[in-house]
Amino acid sequence: MITFSKQQLKTPRYLRDVYLVTGGNSEFRRAFPEKRTEELCIEALQEACDYINTTPQELKKHIHSCYYGHFADHFGDQLLGEAVIHDRLGLDPLGNVGIKTGGATGGSTLWEAAKAVASGYSDCVLAMGWERMDEVPTDEGNNYIACAADKDWETPLGHIYTGYYAVMAQRYWQIFGKEEESFRRTMAEIAVKNRGYACHNPFAQAPMKITVDDVLASPVVAFPLRALDCCLMSVGAACAILADEETAYALTDTPQLIYVTAGSHTLRVADRRHMKIPLLPNEEEGQYDDLGREFPGGDRYPGFTGFLAARMAAYYGYRMAGIRDPSEDLDLVELHDAFTISDIQTYEDVGIRPYGRGRTYVESGDCYHTNPNTNAPGRLPANLSGGLIGCMHSVGATGIMQTVECMYHLHGRHGEIHGDELRWERFDKQKPADWQDLQVEGANRALAISHAGVGSHVTATVVVNPDHRLDK
Repeated sequence: MITFSKQQLKTPRYLRDVYLVTGGNSEFRRAFPEKRTEELCIEALQEACDYINTTPQELKKHIHSCYYGHFADHFGDQLLGEAVIHDRLGLDPLGNVGIKTGGATGGSTLWEAAKAVASGYSDCVLAMGWERMDEVPTDEGNNYIACAADKDWETPLGHIYTGYYAVMAQRYWQIFGKEEESFRRTMAEIAVKNRGYACHNPFAQAPMKITVDDVLASPVVAFPLRALDCCLMSVGAACAILADEETAYALTDTPQLIYVTAGSHTLRVADRRHMKIPLLPNEEEGQYDDLGREFPGGDRYPGFTGFLAARMAAYYGYRMAGIRDPSEDLDLVELHDAFTISDIQTYEDVGIRPYGRGRTYVESGDCYHTNPNTNAPGRLPANLSGGLIGCMHSVGATGIMQTVECMYHLHGRHGEIHGDELRWERFDKQKPADWQDLQVEGANRALAISHAGVGSHVTATVVVNPDHRLDK
C-alpha cells in the first residue's frame, strides 16, 4: 500500500511570484502541408506579441532562457527539434531545454519554465510547445504515441490509447455508471458540448454541430468509445511568456499570477498499488469510507477508474494557490478531454465532483457556458475552447493552449480574440453567422489540466488575477 511522508505532501512554494505575461496560439489543423513547424511556432510567438502590443524583437530582449515541449521526435523526423526551433526564433545562444512527458508535455513545459522564474534563475522565460502529426499516416502516428506506454505491462491491453481507455471506460461504466445507457449518453454530451464550442473558436481544428445520437452512431474505435468520443491528432504551436513581477509589469499592465504543479503515476496500469485517497481541501476525512458499499468494486483506489497523478497535481496546486473548493473558487476550467470518459474521470480527480459522481457535473449543466437546464450562466464552465475533442491535441502545445485560453478569459478578452473577423479570414475560415462570445464574465481564477497516457504524468496550472489571489 502506498503511503506518503510529511515531506512528500509539502505544499510547493515559489521563492518569488511568477506571472503569465502573455501567450499565443497558431491555428490548429490535421495537416499543414504548406507550413514548416518553425513557421507555426513563429505564428504563436507573434500572437503573444500582438496580445500585449509589442514586437518579437522587443520581447526577445527580455527572454533569458527557453523551455520547449514536443512529444514525439518521430513525427517531425527531427531529433533535438527544440534546437531547431530555438535557432529559427532567433534565440541562440540563450540556454534552452526540451521537455517530454507524453500528453502532458505542454503542461510540463510550463512547470519547468515557472520554476526557472520562481527560483531566480531567469527573470523572463519562453515556454513553447508544438507537434507535427501530419507527416506520417494516422495508424503509424497512433503507434508512435502508444510507444509511450509500458511495453511489458500496458501495451498488451491494446497498443493504441483508445484501446487502453476503452478498458478504463468499461471498468468505470461497470462500477460508477452501473452500465446504464443513460451514462453512455452523458459521455456523448461531452463530445457534443466541446465540438460545439469549437465552432466559435477560429483556432480550432474540428468544430462540429452534432447530437448525442450522432456520437452514438459514429464508428466504434474500441468499445464503448466511438470516433466522436476521441480527441484529435493535430498540428500547431502555442507559447507563453512567464516572468517575475518587475519584468511582467514592464511588459504589460495586466499580468496574471501562475502556479504550476505536477504528479505522476505508474505506467503499469494493470498493477496499481492500493492506497488511501489523498483528500483535496474541499473533501472531508472519512467521506469515501462507504464508496465501495455505494458502488461495489469502487473501494480500491486508485484502481483502474481514476488518475492518481491528476489528484496529486490538484493536491499540490490547490494548496499552493489557496484554492479551497474548485467549484467555488474557480471560474472556468480547461480539462484534458482525450476521451469523453477521461473528462468524467478528471472531474473527480480534481475535486469538481466526489468520486463516483462525475457524471453529475455534465447532467447538472454546471460545466456549460450557459446551463441548458436553467439558461443561467454555468457554475464552472469547462473546455470553452473546444478542448482536445473540438479544438486540438497538438501534444506539445496542448497544455499551453489551455493556459492561454484561460488567460483570455481572465483578461475579459476571449470574445475579442475569438471574434476577430481578420483572424477568421487569415485562417481562411467562415465565421459562423451564429457566432457566440463565450467569455466567462468576471473570471478571476482558472485551472488547466495537462495529462499524459492513462495518467502517467499530469500538471495542474492555476491562473489568477493578482487582485483576487487566495494564497495571501
